[in-house]
Amino acid sequence: MPIQQIYKRDGSLVLFDRSKILRAIHKAFLEVGEGSVELSEKLCSQVIDILENNFPSNIPAVEEIQDIIERTLINVGHNNIAQAFIGYRQKRREIREKQEKGLIENIPYKNIWNGLVWNLDHSCETIDKLNAHIKNDTYPQLVKDAEDVYEQELDKIVASILKKRDIIRMVIVSGPSSSGKTTTTERLAKKLKTHNIELVKLTVDNYFKGLNCYMKDGFGDYDFEGPEALDLPLINEHLTKLIKGEIIQIPRYSFKTGYREKETDSLQIKDNQFILIDSHFGLYDKLTEGVPANLKFGLYLETLCQLRMPNGRFVRWTDIRMLRRMIRDLQYRAYDPKKTVGHWHYVRRGELKNLIPYIAKADYVVNTSLSYELPILKHKLFKYFPDIIQAYKDDPERQDAYIRAQRVYDLLSTIETWSDESVVPQQSLLREFIGGGIYH
Repeated sequence: MPIQQIYKRDGSLVLFDRSKILRAIHKAFLEVGEGSVELSEKLCSQVIDILENNFPSNIPAVEEIQDIIERTLINVGHNNIAQAFIGYRQKRREIREKQEKGLIENIPYKNIWNGLVWNLDHSCETIDKLNAHIKNDTYPQLVKDAEDVYEQELDKIVASILKKRDIIRMVIVSGPSSSGKTTTTERLAKKLKTHNIELVKLTVDNYFKGLNCYMKDGFGDYDFEGPEALDLPLINEHLTKLIKGEIIQIPRYSFKTGYREKETDSLQIKDNQFILIDSHFGLYDKLTEGVPANLKFGLYLETLCQLRMPNGRFVRWTDIRMLRRMIRDLQYRAYDPKKTVGHWHYVRRGELKNLIPYIAKADYVVNTSLSYELPILKHKLFKYFPDIIQAYKDDPERQDAYIRAQRVYDLLSTIETWSDESVVPQQSLLREFIGGGIYH
């Protein structure tokens, strides 16, 4: 019986189009520089014969038709053409996956759009409107609303993980510096525990190489911002063993000495436990290449801020994260804010090389920007910027730091200050940086 209709991938019915099969076969031939229109026509007819004999009463699906094309090419001895067709299918699959995640060229447009719509709905899409919340005493409500939407996002992630709980063995939380990985991980772990799932962290910082493996730059600064700073072969060896249920000995790395200690720590994963990788470079191919892709669930975090400045431009995501890191470095590491600004070029270089290209590998992209945070960040840091600008202004080798500091100073100058931190919940992601939170 002639094929009249087929099922698309979304389950909808459409009319059968013979020409699409013909084009797919012909494209595979063109990919390897072989074949002809006549041969493509012949193979197309064979595929349709198989379809009509195997689906006399049922309606075939697109994937079933493509499977038959592959088998037909192999059966008639065109293995290289079949491989080209398989490659074509894989490329199309990757494109669809990116589209489903709202990713185009590693930019999560869907998340960006949702963030902008949320800001519009809550009247905080511009700095003027954000300032109005402070002037009109509606700022505390904005804080509450922003925290609520972040909580809802966590619930969606948990639901996504639960759908695959019988398959996955590893959860990866990835994202650039100060995107909120620690708090997101802690809150996610707490929610998963109510479903009898425990996240067991493999701290990749323990796999840093010794300081003798690194070089200092002209400013005496070490570059730890790339995955090459980690012992990747050992990480993969240990991950493979953990997946098999074996016991591993995790090294201990001392940031005080810059070398591993003699002592190690034992680790073994139980049936109700998932390995947790909480790292900037969690989605980097070589970090977990020893673990099959279907066993991993990856999150990517980014401060996808959608706040327009008075000049019409949007606030840079990286500037928000740098402000967060400046506070954290100052409070927890006694690190001069000037040094954080000066080191930021390493951070950005590592992100552009080793993070951004892998966003599409994430199963879920999370917006960790908080629409209310800049007034509080200003309260914490604004006083430091005049000295930072002055320190770098006339240094020809640090003009990147000067431009960065001046840009952020100009941004903060347009924002009203909020000094009462009590409006920020103790479980808030922002507490990871300003302190006073319940997570460590």
